[in-house]
Amino acid sequence: MVTARLPLFPLSSALFPGLVLPLHIFEERYRALVGDLLALPEDAPRRFAVVAIKDGTEVAPTGPDGVDTTAGAGLGPDPAKALYQVGCVAEAATIGEREDGGFELVATGTTRFRLLSVDATGPYLTAEVEELPEEQGEGAGTLAAGVARAFRTYQKRLAGAQDRTLVTVQELPDDPSVLSYLVAAATIFETPAKQLLLEAPDTAARLAAELPLLRREAAVIGKLPSLPAVDLTRQPASLN
Repeated sequence: MVTARLPLFPLSSALFPGLVLPLHIFEERYRALVGDLLALPEDAPRRFAVVAIKDGTEVAPTGPDGVDTTAGAGLGPDPAKALYQVGCVAEAATIGEREDGGFELVATGTTRFRLLSVDATGPYLTAEVEELPEEQGEGAGTLAAGVARAFRTYQKRLAGAQDRTLVTVQELPDDPSVLSYLVAAATIFETPAKQLLLEAPDTAARLAAELPLLRREAAVIGKLPSLPAVDLTRQPASLN
């Protein structure tokens, strides 16, 4: 397995390979992280590790002494215990500096990793990560066809719950692995459910887990008063 030490960016939601992640950078620890990314050679990949928070807050809390400025602010005395153990490497595509010294960053998820250790001694968290393989698993192609149909039904009912018309039908990818990640990111599941999909051992297992989730959500979605619109290629912008 390939291991690497990367800057670590905890978020309140899971990132999936192939998905776009916009970030509004304003905390000092993440300004330092982005500053170090910008200092890399121009042709070097600007990579960092994104992992979902299991028990903690994404933004540094404010106490009687002001805002906590430590690397692991909001994650308790042992940040590693506050985080899920599987995340996704992100590669910054564009970084724009704002007048207030913050940044607007757009990154794309690339590969999954397992978190091996977390270091909170620097200005921001860093982590040693181990890349996870992408295996198809048995029956991924057949499962993908069923998930695609269930996802179409989910889309239509979601549009109905939003009082919208599904004017165009977005082309779904043929690759079962890409489809599995797209569906995982585009559906309105809570973070623990999305995290389980990210941690699935292979594509077939992920698709098999998505099928009953999609059917369940499609069955109950009409009973909800309103739902937010979902973009299939982006995650909501995160305030860090």
